Amino acid sequence: MRTPDPADEHRHEPDDTPLWNESYYFDWFAEDLSVGGYVRLGFYPNLGSVWYWACLVGPDRPLVTVIEHDVALPRSGSSLEVRHEGLWADHAVEEPNEHMSANLESFAVQLDDPAEVYRGARGERVPFGFELDFFTDGGAFLWPPVTPRYEIPCRVHGQVQVGDEVIEVDGWGQRDHSWGAARDWWSMSWNWTAGRLDDGTRWHSAGGFFPDSDWGVAYALTPGAEAFEEYEEVGIEVVEGRERLPTSSRTRFGGLDLSYEPLAFSPVLLVSPDGREARFPRALARVTAADGRTGGAWVEWNQPPTA
Repeated sequence: MRTPDPADEHRHEPDDTPLWNESYYFDWFAEDLSVGGYVRLGFYPNLGSVWYWACLVGPDRPLVTVIEHDVALPRSGSSLEVRHEGLWADHAVEEPNEHMSANLESFAVQLDDPAEVYRGARGERVPFGFELDFFTDGGAFLWPPVTPRYEIPCRVHGQVQVGDEVIEVDGWGQRDHSWGAARDWWSMSWNWTAGRLDDGTRWHSAGGFFPDSDWGVAYALTPGAEAFEEYEEVGIEVVEGRERLPTSSRTRFGGLDLSYEPLAFSPVLLVSPDGREARFPRALARVTAADGRTGGAWVEWNQPPTA
C-alpha cells in the first residue's frame, strides 16, 4: 500500500502558476449526525492570499460560517497560522500521518438559509471557535500520481463554541492535503465524498470530472483490513433542488453503492479573478448503502459557471 511521505504533511514550495494551490481540509461529524463541521485552509501564494473557511452545521440548527478570501499569507513559508480581522486560526502537525490539530477564534455569520451565502451572506454576527484534534483511523491513503494528494480517515475529538453554547466533539471525520496543481473551480465540476458506515467501513471518492467518463479515485477501508481497496471508476448521480443545492446524490465504486441525503449545507460562492462565479455546496449527509448499512459523510459538489 502506498502511503504519504510524512514530510508532505507540511507546506510546499509553489511554482509560478497563477492558480497554484495548496489546501488542507478537516471534516467532522457526530455519530448521530446531529452536528458537524469542516475547515478549509487554502493557500494561493501567486494571488497573495489565503482562503479560509470554517463552519458548524446540523439538521436542526442554523448555519454558522466563516468565509474569508483575503487573508494575508503567513510571514513564514512553513506556517499554518493565519490572521485576519476578527479571525485567528492555527493548524499543527502533531505527529505526521497520525495526528493534526485545528484551532479557531473568530466571529462568524449565522444564517437560517444556507443559500444566503450566494447572496452576500448577511446574517447575525456570532463568536465562533474550536479546538479539534484529528487522529488517523485506519491509515493514510495516497492518491495515484495524477495530482499530489492524500486522504486520511479520522477520529475527531475536541470542543466547539458558538456564542454561549459549548459542544463537546467525539465523532468521525476526514482530512486531506493537496498541492501543486492549479485549482480552477470555474472550469471543471466534481463530486467528492468521505464518510463512515455503522460497521466501521471508511470510504472516500472523487469523480464527475468529465461528462462522458466514470474515471475517478476512490477507496474502501473495511474494519480489520490491512490495506485500502482502490478504485478508478466512480459512478455518480445527482439530483439538484433550489439554488442548485442537491436534494440527493449517489456514488458507486467497487462493491459499494451509496446514497446520500443532505441534512445540512455549508456552501461557498467562488468568484474568479475575472469575475466568473462557481457555486460550491458542501453538506453533512446521511448515507444508506444498497445492502442496508447506514452512516454519515461530508459531500461536496463543485458547480462551475455554465454557458
